Amino acid sequence: MKRHPLFVLLACLALGVLVWGLVQKMRGPALAGYQVAARPLVQTVVATGRVVAVSRAQIGSPVTGVVAERRVKEGDVVRPGDVLAVLRADDLEAAVREAEAALAQLQQSTRPQAQAALREAEASLTQASREAQRRRDLFQQQAIGREEMEKAVQAETMARTAAEQARLSARSLVAGYPNEAAARARVASAKAQLAKTTIRAEVAGTVLTRNAEPGDLVQPGRVLFEIARKGDTEVLLPLDEKNLEVLAIGQSATCIADAFPARPFPAKVRFIAPSVDPQRGTVDIRLTVTPVPGFLRQDMTVSVNVETGRRDRAIVVPNEALVAMDGNRAELWLVVDGRATRRQVQLGLRGLTQTEVTAGLRVGDWILTDVQAAVAQGDRVRVVSSGLSVSAANPATRQELPAKLD
Repeated sequence: MKRHPLFVLLACLALGVLVWGLVQKMRGPALAGYQVAARPLVQTVVATGRVVAVSRAQIGSPVTGVVAERRVKEGDVVRPGDVLAVLRADDLEAAVREAEAALAQLQQSTRPQAQAALREAEASLTQASREAQRRRDLFQQQAIGREEMEKAVQAETMARTAAEQARLSARSLVAGYPNEAAARARVASAKAQLAKTTIRAEVAGTVLTRNAEPGDLVQPGRVLFEIARKGDTEVLLPLDEKNLEVLAIGQSATCIADAFPARPFPAKVRFIAPSVDPQRGTVDIRLTVTPVPGFLRQDMTVSVNVETGRRDRAIVVPNEALVAMDGNRAELWLVVDGRATRRQVQLGLRGLTQTEVTAGLRVGDWILTDVQAAVAQGDRVRVVSSGLSVSAANPATRQELPAKLD
């Protein structure tokens, strides 16, 4: 009898536990869930690129020669016409002197000789013509025979032919006629070849590389200097081709140079390559940087966040809550009046951890995130908040190229 109160207490406790278990079973298992909320949403594509000039000029030598002078170094700013290097080419200098000597000989010796020969031929023709006329007169007077008269006429003809040839030869040597023009052209050609031994900048820009030193033998085809053309600076960014769907010209981007992580700068998508690299499965895009930060250097590595989508107010769910995804549609487990209901939803912006739902959900709905649990349509469930929130990966440390949600 003394133990009766203890038995009663134990019985009451057991009964309470049994009742509590029955109630919990009727309420269903406790599963992790998430209450749908509306919030601002930004979708970005994250990748690593490098700083490049809009275009680069590779300067070489069109002739073979030995570098006598190098007048620029890396980092120098040049303008069109500035001398980069001077070559020594003795054969080209000799060719110029030879061509100039030939022109001088034509003007000072060949031409005067031809003119003198013309005067002599014209004088001989005059003399032959007088002699032929005198013989004709004598022949008419029957003072000489026909044969002697014909010899005089033949001599006149030969003198006239010689005079005509001398006249043509002298004319061809007159200033501006073919012989002198050809001689002047040879001089100009030789000087043009010699001028190529002075290597000049063809564009304005900054010298990036130099591959020539005094004493080096250079030949056509070898790049001596590389110049980044003056103008807009770009960021070249290779992206996974699966991001093509969300990329567009004019999208904004934020760039962070690895060397200056505390100094981000803006950029815009200017170009999307028309083809995909079959080896890497990437597509190159170019971003224009305006204004250009003073600390940027060519080929500098930068991390880039390209903003591909933005919503001021969006319904967002965690990716692990989505099942049976098919294109822009998916299914999830919605909890309505304590029961699990399979619901089809329409998807919008997507990311690594979060996805926008454009149709099928309302703010305040509860969804299950533990989709691996054994849940059937209509089962009673209890939702335990998982405390999920929208997260942002650090773009400066990412190595992959997916879209993400911030």
